[in-house]
Amino acid sequence: MKILRRLFKIGQAETHAAVNKLEDPINMIEQGLRDMNENREMAMRSLAEVKAMLIRRNKELISQQETEQDLQNKSMLLLKKAQQGEVDQHEVDELVKSNLKRKAEISREITIIKQDVVSLENQVATLEQNVNRIKYEIKQWENELRTLKARVKVGDATLKINQQMTSMDSSGVVSMLERMREKVLQDEALAEAYGDLAQSRETDQQRMDKKIQDLSLDDELKELKKQMGMDDTPTEK
Repeated sequence: MKILRRLFKIGQAETHAAVNKLEDPINMIEQGLRDMNENREMAMRSLAEVKAMLIRRNKELISQQETEQDLQNKSMLLLKKAQQGEVDQHEVDELVKSNLKRKAEISREITIIKQDVVSLENQVATLEQNVNRIKYEIKQWENELRTLKARVKVGDATLKINQQMTSMDSSGVVSMLERMREKVLQDEALAEAYGDLAQSRETDQQRMDKKIQDLSLDDELKELKKQMGMDDTPTEK
């Protein structure tokens, strides 16, 4: 337990200094938790053993008390029979003396057993307090460990982001973006120019086709008038 107190009493200056020197505090806390779990198992085994002793001594106490009461009852019964003349008084007196002697021995054993029971009950109470305290500390440090792991992840991510932002050439990025924007504008203007050129060519072609079509229609009209003997020459007035 001294080792655990040295590792986990964060409020003490020596522990603060020790933690600051640790290369990996998470691994150290995990090892401390393993040690605390081992101590808990040992304390629970001790508690079970002491409880078993307490149960056994309580049973012995009950048995001895019953024996003591049984001797008392038998002695009284023998004396009553002797008083009624059913048995020899001298013989009864000897039997009762033997019972009283045995009863006195049992009474001393009962006193010792009662003292043992009180002592074992105190030990059980102390061990239960220790087990509960260890369980509470384990739960507390498991929560602390989860929080610490989460904070380490956040810290690592924040550190990486800050390092990337620090190493990033902001002026170079802005220049690159400007060049990209100019290139896009040039490509858009070029595409628009090609579109206008294509539209213009298509319009000229259509005008040429129309002129050819008009000339062809004029020739056909003249030919038709000639066949009909109609003069196409304008008449002077």
